[in-house]
Amino acid sequence: MKNIIKITILSVLLLFAFSARVDAQNRRSNSKQERTQTKSTNRIKTTNGNRVRRSRVVYRKPERRIAAVRTLPSTARVITHNGLRYHYVNGHYYRNYGGRYIIVTPGIGLRVRTLPIGYISIFIGPRQYFYFDGIYYLNVDDVYEVRVPEIGMIVSQLPQGYEKVVIDGQIYYEYNNVLYKKIYTNDGKAYEVVGIIE
Repeated sequence: MKNIIKITILSVLLLFAFSARVDAQNRRSNSKQERTQTKSTNRIKTTNGNRVRRSRVVYRKPERRIAAVRTLPSTARVITHNGLRYHYVNGHYYRNYGGRYIIVTPGIGLRVRTLPIGYISIFIGPRQYFYFDGIYYLNVDDVYEVRVPEIGMIVSQLPQGYEKVVIDGQIYYEYNNVLYKKIYTNDGKAYEVVGIIE
């Protein structure tokens, strides 16, 4: 009688272990499939290497808000790039329009000697980019040059002034002609660079 009880208990335990293993394999297979689907939906359908024509982009708000100030702090530095004068203060760039200073994004290739306080590092292969408030820098000849981000870069938050856009029925976020897709990582919500508006 004791042997029958032992065999029955052992059979139930083996059956339970087997079903748990099958269930774990199914879950692993499903999560792998979900990750694959997430990766494929993060890409924008283009024929020109993740470059998106502006005509395909539908902005949710009809007009962009413009931030302007009358004066800048005395610590503002003037940087000239491609014939344009920028006023650089604490990682932000301004241009003078009619006596007011409007916050703008700097031109690609503009160089600064120091990075703004609060930048983060992003590694793409062997390259180390530096990110601050929607602007990407790369160290070139001991100065920091404004660059277009690489597809696949991930940032934890978007800068103030980003806009929500729709492309082919999908929602994206745009800042400085860079398109982001909201994703979820082990650290929570993040934004992946998925395209550039041309």
